[in-house]
Amino acid sequence: MPHENNCYIMALDEGTTSARAVIFSREPSVVGLGQHGFPQIYPRPGWVEHSPDDIWAAQLAAIKDALKSAHLSPEDIAAIGVTNQRETTILWDKATGKPVYNAIVWQCRRTAEIVDDLKREYGDVFKDRTGLIPDSYFSGPKIKWLLDNVAGLRERALRGEILFGTVDSFLIWRLTGGRVHITDYSNASRTLLFNIHKLCWDYDLLDILGIPESLLPEPKPSSQIYGYTDPELFGASIPIAGNLGDQQAALFGQAAFDEGMAKCTYGTGSFLLINIGGCPRKSRDLLTTVAWCIGEKATYALEGSIFISGAAIQWLKESLGLINDLFEIEVLASTVKGSEGVFFVPAFVGLGAPYWDQYARGLIIGLTRGTSRAHIARAALEAIAYLTCDIIESAKETGVKISELRVDGGASKNNLLMQIQADILGLRIIRPRILETTSLGAAYMAGLAVGYWNSLSEISSMWMAEKIFEPSMDRYDRDKLHRVWKEAVKRSLSWAKVLKEAGLE
Repeated sequence: MPHENNCYIMALDEGTTSARAVIFSREPSVVGLGQHGFPQIYPRPGWVEHSPDDIWAAQLAAIKDALKSAHLSPEDIAAIGVTNQRETTILWDKATGKPVYNAIVWQCRRTAEIVDDLKREYGDVFKDRTGLIPDSYFSGPKIKWLLDNVAGLRERALRGEILFGTVDSFLIWRLTGGRVHITDYSNASRTLLFNIHKLCWDYDLLDILGIPESLLPEPKPSSQIYGYTDPELFGASIPIAGNLGDQQAALFGQAAFDEGMAKCTYGTGSFLLINIGGCPRKSRDLLTTVAWCIGEKATYALEGSIFISGAAIQWLKESLGLINDLFEIEVLASTVKGSEGVFFVPAFVGLGAPYWDQYARGLIIGLTRGTSRAHIARAALEAIAYLTCDIIESAKETGVKISELRVDGGASKNNLLMQIQADILGLRIIRPRILETTSLGAAYMAGLAVGYWNSLSEISSMWMAEKIFEPSMDRYDRDKLHRVWKEAVKRSLSWAKVLKEAGLE
């Protein structure tokens, strides 16, 4: 197709189960897409790993497929933006680029005991400085575990031979031929090592965890030219000019630029972010995170993290055989008007906000002889909606006012789920025309850095709704169901400790 040189932006969207490359035009619209999955590794119950080389191979293949599908060459790309699964931790050899261990994925629970000690002795310090509640979710404890458990690794790290990065840092390092070791403030704010007030690594927290500073990438704003791709990779030197954690990228891609605007991404997990403006705001149960930084101005967000949402639907398919494909659940769940007292708490790897119980485990409760596949399917969808409601309820305690929720991610295509979400929340749910909001947010950041797009107001004017879901449930029924949901959650809490005491874990 005809095109001008350098008239497209590419986003690299490296997720938990696949790596994607998405090419956007100025309007914006998707003109090219590549996606390659990679294996999930489960060495022990509660442990989750990826091979960094698998991630890299999948991302390269996705880039090539995206260019091919768009009938473009690398010279047609004005800039690249990177977005990624955030807290996943990679350590690699500075000289060779070879990983020293598999990537420890954000879902992994192996650092539970390390985190217990951090919470007990330094919980308030970490919360005040990083905005995070100590949890196995975050990168810092994962780095400590690697340094403590991989033979000789700490000594090599102290000699400056090892580098750490979340997936964005690893990809940018390899894309630039090992010339650039950076992260952005949004990804740094997910490590449990970053002071979100001063926008720098916190030396006291590094000391607490025993992590040498030499491991760490240089934190940067989210929109600037960090470096250029190695010409040997694609035959062109393309500026890498945007970097955001995936959930912050989705907030930006949803054009949620004003305080109080919120989005929820329904993927492997669900992540709800609320723009709180230019000053961090404390919440007892939610995280405060850097949303993005353009120039010298940082924007912050409250975040609630649901570790398992879409993955619960995948579990119904792959482990129980309850459905044949992921699209069937909407049809099946629609055959009943409600779950008839069945509640499904998908705490397979613990519970995130607002419960923060890494020892919680999944349960399905309320089963009777009359329970059918359809009731369990519907309970799985309702669980996603209830967990989201728990986060909104906690956010309101901080004084944040939310009038609507913008949604994206694969499960947001499920109309029944979105209607259930509107009913349980009592809020308008808005699904945008472009669901690739995570990729779009990274593309916007890169485009702003090279003048492809000029301003936030220009970006905001391009956002369009595709479908709006209005709440139809009365408040009495909504509150009653949510109250029973919380009783179900109570029964899942600390279950892994019960199993361990009984010698069953």
